Amino acid sequence: MANLVTLIRFLLLFVLVAMAYRAPPWAQLADMPLLVLIIVLDAVDGYVARKRGESSVFGSILDIAVDRVVENVLWIVLAHLQLIPIWVALAFITRSLIVDSIRCQGASAGQTAFSMMRTSWGRFLVAGRFMRALYGTLKAVTFGWIFFIQPWPELFPQVWLQWSLYLHSITLTLVYACVALCLLRGIPVVVEFALAAIPEIQSRPSRGPQ
Repeated sequence: MANLVTLIRFLLLFVLVAMAYRAPPWAQLADMPLLVLIIVLDAVDGYVARKRGESSVFGSILDIAVDRVVENVLWIVLAHLQLIPIWVALAFITRSLIVDSIRCQGASAGQTAFSMMRTSWGRFLVAGRFMRALYGTLKAVTFGWIFFIQPWPELFPQVWLQWSLYLHSITLTLVYACVALCLLRGIPVVVEFALAAIPEIQSRPSRGPQ
């Protein structure tokens, strides 16, 4: 059942994408509520898995994969619609690929994404509940805000003409805050991975002249 909820969330993502591109402006007012539903279902699938005893490695991987797809697809779509700068999407995708590659190595050693953090500052930034909640909330608010104002130029042209500068300022503030927090939370993962790799590299026998 939990995996079904995850798959529903995955399908709803592409309904949201289709609406962002093709729906008339009045229908795009439903984009933000649909986004909220996708976010809520992310919490529901975990609750259902725990409640029904359905927790599994497959379900955990599926949930993480869908989380990544949802986030990266939304950044790409918003960039393609020219609602955010393209470099923002590139920054998130690059960070995601680097960090997830490192975490895959940790998973092969039986570590979770959070248990692999060794330093106190790394645990605070990456694994701490406060930072995880702050980052998740900030992204949800940013996506919701952008989808909320997307149809305004067509629906409320006079309001948009008068307030667009201020609305864009709010958008950029939220987006830049997301980027800053994204990179900040990725630094400990990369730094700890690099520091852990140094002894291994130094212990390898050097090759002399052939």
